[in-house]
Amino acid sequence: MRESLQAKRARARKIVRALRKAYPDARIALDFSNPLELLVATILAAQCTDERVNMVTPALFAKYRTARDWAQADLATLEREIHSTGFYRAKARALVGMARTLVERHGGAVPRTRDELTALPGVGLKTANVVLGNAFDQQAIAVDTHVFRVSQRLRLARSEDADEIHDQLVNVLPRREWTLTTHLLTTHGRRACSARKPACPVCPVRTLCPWPDKTRIR
Repeated sequence: MRESLQAKRARARKIVRALRKAYPDARIALDFSNPLELLVATILAAQCTDERVNMVTPALFAKYRTARDWAQADLATLEREIHSTGFYRAKARALVGMARTLVERHGGAVPRTRDELTALPGVGLKTANVVLGNAFDQQAIAVDTHVFRVSQRLRLARSEDADEIHDQLVNVLPRREWTLTTHLLTTHGRRACSARKPACPVCPVRTLCPWPDKTRIR
């Protein structure tokens, strides 16, 4: 029997409450002290772990303090500095291009709207929402690999496209908790609902999860 939207929203609220209880420490894993640093870190985090990014960014943030610093960065040097985050050539071009656009269009400041953020080179919906939710305290859902996987196992959304997953979650999850829910789903994905061997027997939302392939105690 297909779940109605109203029933799914009610189940989603229960899931959020259970995850809040299970993960009271859920928060963004990237280290930053201002919106520009978070924007840079999120771009670097594409196809890379947050832990690795946090190892690389302290030296970067000490050297490149403003958007103008990033805009004037030497590409070859920057590529070497971010090499360990993977896809370093594309990321270096994105960082410099993003910074140049900030300088040219926004006076070096990170904009506070989704449309302005996604107009920056290298910035998609996920990156924009990470910045909005964590640097500017706006409610936003950022669909990373964990949110993508967990939300589908919980049958809160279903698509092969992350942006479509976002749009479906926006329609299901409580708006006042979008940013927190992103952290909760990400934390749950890291600690319990892993890709290969999810810890279903001890899952805090097991009774609310309709995923048919749950693991069992062996």
